[in-house]
Amino acid sequence: MRSKHILWLYLFLAATLADLTFLLEQNESMRVYSKPLILAGLGLYFYFISKPIASTLLAKTILAALIFSWLGDVLLLWPQLFIYGLGAFLMAHLCYIVGFRLAQQPEGRLDSMHFVRSFLYNSPIYLLAALILYFIYPTLGGLKIPVIAYILVIVGMVTTARDRFKKTSSASFWQVFVGALLFLVSDGILAMARFYKDFPEAGILIMGTYAAAQLLLVMGIRSYLVGPK
Repeated sequence: MRSKHILWLYLFLAATLADLTFLLEQNESMRVYSKPLILAGLGLYFYFISKPIASTLLAKTILAALIFSWLGDVLLLWPQLFIYGLGAFLMAHLCYIVGFRLAQQPEGRLDSMHFVRSFLYNSPIYLLAALILYFIYPTLGGLKIPVIAYILVIVGMVTTARDRFKKTSSASFWQVFVGALLFLVSDGILAMARFYKDFPEAGILIMGTYAAAQLLLVMGIRSYLVGPK
């Protein structure tokens, strides 16, 4: 699962560094070229390493999550398309939720979940999401329903990642869980900057945590596919 496919990770890394550089330089016009290449590199990497299981629902859902993420990245380049970018990322999180449930042993089943215990373990995640919503809610205007729906879905993605504890290898669990948390942090910063109070470092923090999040999610699924060493 390594070999020449790692070249796509170099594309991901180079595009991420270029995008962060353009953010520092406030060169938004060049981000039209750098930002789409971030998920293009990572998506192609996952596509090639998952070819042996390409027909499985797991491979299809994770690849779909990366494609929807790529689409969201492109749409968010234009502020007027924000709602469409939000929808693309909502679909990405739904795909990740399904993928995370599949990437565990045994595969997740609703009737096997301990809801009370799961709620207690996940309560810090709920509190963080509630805090973000508390700050941004007054300025959401007509976006209240789609933003709340998005928050609920991303929280579901993070809690699904956390619920894989002891149901997969340690490497796969921690990579996916930390990646999911960073995704929530990235989106939280984006929401605060857009709807509460913007600040100069927001763009760097958003893209830095976002790129790290997506990389960790992919590597966590890769660790699941490879299995324990």
